[in-house]
This record gives sequence, structure tokens and C-alpha cells, in this order.
Amino acid sequence: MSSTTASQSKGPVTSLVAARMDRLPWTRFHWSIIVGLGISWVLDGLEIQIVASNGFAQEFNMSSGQVGALGTTYLIGQVVGAIVFGRLSDRLGRKKLFILTLVIYLVGSGVAGLSPAVWFLFVFRFVAGLGIGGEYAAINSAIDELIPAKYRGRVDIAINGTYWGGAALGAATNYFFLNHDIFAVNVGWRLAFFIGPVLGILIIFLRRNIPESPRWLMTHGFQKEAEATVDDIESRVKHEGGHLEDVDPKLAMEVKATGSIPFRTIARVLFKQYPTRTLVGATMMITQSFLYNAIFFTYALVLTNFYGLSDSGAQVYFFPFAIGNLVGPLVLGPLFDTIGRRKMIFSTYVISGAVLAVSAALFSADLLTATTQTIFWCVAFFFASAGASSAYLTVSEIFPLEIRSQAISYFFALAQIFGALAPLIYGVLVGDGTDRGPLTAGYYLGAAIMIIGGVIALIFGVNAERQGLESITEPLSVVRK
Repeated sequence: MSSTTASQSKGPVTSLVAARMDRLPWTRFHWSIIVGLGISWVLDGLEIQIVASNGFAQEFNMSSGQVGALGTTYLIGQVVGAIVFGRLSDRLGRKKLFILTLVIYLVGSGVAGLSPAVWFLFVFRFVAGLGIGGEYAAINSAIDELIPAKYRGRVDIAINGTYWGGAALGAATNYFFLNHDIFAVNVGWRLAFFIGPVLGILIIFLRRNIPESPRWLMTHGFQKEAEATVDDIESRVKHEGGHLEDVDPKLAMEVKATGSIPFRTIARVLFKQYPTRTLVGATMMITQSFLYNAIFFTYALVLTNFYGLSDSGAQVYFFPFAIGNLVGPLVLGPLFDTIGRRKMIFSTYVISGAVLAVSAALFSADLLTATTQTIFWCVAFFFASAGASSAYLTVSEIFPLEIRSQAISYFFALAQIFGALAPLIYGVLVGDGTDRGPLTAGYYLGAAIMIIGGVIALIFGVNAERQGLESITEPLSVVRK
């Protein structure tokens, strides 16, 4: 941002940037944001599906525990990437980071497809995780800061739900590439690893036209650039047929540029200023991450070890599972803007946990088939998917703008630390498919964890629906009179 450095304001300025962004009507500009930035979740779903299908296990003679460990390695990479690039996103801007993190993912995933040995595969799955982890921090911030307040909840939840579109794409790809009648054992899974990078290369060009967050510019002293960016966005909106309402001057904020926020300030905000919000964010992120990683990384092992399906055949059963996860946020997302955040979070978490508990009892009694097991997963995760997506929305909304990416990264990292244990634990619980007891206990545990998350969100959550980000949480850069 060399062009903006020279014009950085040192003193306080009065700004209507946030109010101008929130009053925008929905136009093609906002669709470009969804497509250009929302691809991150599609790529992550694609990546995890490739690993969950463990097409490489036969070539490298990997055990169930090793397959789970590979998933854990990818998640650990996400943790490191989120923390490092989350801080850089708050310091350097959203746009620079959502280009850089996509490039890192492209390299990690593509090179992993060339792996000559297990250790090489582990290394570059870690690198791919770095890129995707950084994406989560930078992209969630950018989306929430560019989308008008009245649409933010449904849009954010729907975009997070597109993860399952990527997962469905991965399942379709693997159904083809893991068919050993078409591709050799050591060829098909490698080709599958290049699908994500090909999509990512196309998206890089689209992202180049997405502007820097005007809110980030405003709070970092680049007021002229913030105003110019909003002017350009408004011009695009008018050109696309949108009508602009007048902005109430009373919504203006006086802000003073902030530099790099020290960790002691971040700690004060999280644990002293907003302790109950920190509890809600941590609980929501941990519970959904643990449940999803537990089921998603091991679903193929369950279908093959307990129900006798082949690796390729297991992909067919994944499609309805993925569709339920994709449709849930689309159907339920608008309710988070109307009924409200707290009530909907509570409902989605508790219902998904209850359905999973019922399926655990039936699984233990050996009353399920591969089809009925998948049906229960579909119902449970129809609700869980909307709830999980709202977790990312929540941690993005309830903390100050200047530390938004870092807050997302810390909660994401915390969730993945706990979630990274799930594939390893549940991979061991699956075993060779001869004993249902350990996995049944694991399913009950996952159900209880989700229900607890919903209850805490209901008690301590924030009613953030249809409010501007600055109304929910005052920026640290605001000058108090």
C-alpha cells in the first residue's frame, strides 16, 4: 500500500464510511465479493474431502491412525496460518493477505499431489493448511466489513456453508479418481489434489478487483483512501441500478489511526473488557470444530469398516450428507437476521446434538445400515452446519475492528487445536470395525459437546442481528469526547 502510506492521517478524523457501507443496496458488486472471497470455504471442503477419502492410504500402506494423523497435520497447519496471517491482516490490510494466503494454499496442495513418500505428503498438507488457515482470518474480516448490516448474517452463514459445496465436489472427483478401474492406485488421488489449485488460480484474477476494506482504511489513518474506495463502490452500485439512501450525519464517527495493536491490549479486550463474549466465541468454535472433524474425517472409515463399502462406493453416500450441510445454512441463514442470533444458535446446536445422540443409540444396537446412518448424519448436520457457520460470524462481529482478524484467528486456532485431536481420536475409536462400543461413546460425547455450546450461546450471546459492526462493538480507534 505504498500509495497510501504518504497520505496516512495522524490526527483524529470524522468519518461516515461505515454508515455509507451499511446503507448500500444489494447489487452485483456484493455478488463479486461472495464469489471472489467465498471460494475459500469451497477449497477447504474440497481439501478435507480428499484426505477424508484416504485414496493415498493404499499406496503408502497407511493405517487408520495414520490417515487420522494426516488430517490432524492439516488442521495444525491451519492453526499456525490463522495466527500468523490473522495478525498481518489487521496490520497490513485484508486485500494483501487474501491474495498471499491463496497462493500459499495453491503451492501446498499442488505439491502434495506429487508426494513420493508419506513424510512428503505430511509436510505439504501442513503447508496447504497454512494457506487455508490464513484465509479464514483475512476473508471473514473482509466479508463482514464489505457486506451491509441487514444482509451480513445470512450472507456470512451461507458463504461458510459453501464449504460443503467444495466437499461435494471433492466427493464427485474422488468417485472418479479413486475408481481403480480407471486410474491406478498411485495416480488417481494425485490428480485429485490438483483440482483445488486449478480453481484457485482462476479466483486470484477475480480477487485483484476486490477493494481493500474501507473500514480497515478508516481506522488505520487512510481516510482519503477509505472515502475514495466507498465513492468507487457507490459508483458501481449506481451503475448496477442500485438506489442510495441519504446517510444520517449523526452516524459519523471520530477516529484516530491505530498502529499495530500490542498483545497486552488484545488480552485486555478479550479477557477484561469482553470476557463473556470470549467465552461464547471459544465455546462455539471449539464445539463445532470437534464434532465436525470427528465425523467428517472418519465417515469413510465408518462406512467401509462397519458397513463394508469400498473406498469409491463410500463417496456416493457422502453426496446427501454434503447436500444437507450445504442446504442448512441457505435455508436457516435468514432466520439469524430475523429471529435473532442467540435463539438460532441455541436451536441449531441443540437439535444437531440430539439427533446425533439418537443415531448413536441406534448404531450401538446395530439397527442402522449405510443408508440410514447417512440419513441421520444429513439431518444432524443440516442444523449443525448453520450453527457452525454462525460461530465464524459471531467471533467476527463481537470484537473491535482493529483486532477482528486476530480475534478470528485466535478462536479458530483454539477450535482447531481441540478439533485436530478429533480425527486421531475417532480414527482409533473406529478401529477395524469389530467393536461398536468405543465409537458409540465418541458419538455421545460429540452430541453432549454441541448441546453445551448451544446453551452457553443462549445465555451469554450477543443480539447482533441487523446492527452495524460499530454498533455491536465500538472500534478501539474511536475518539471519545
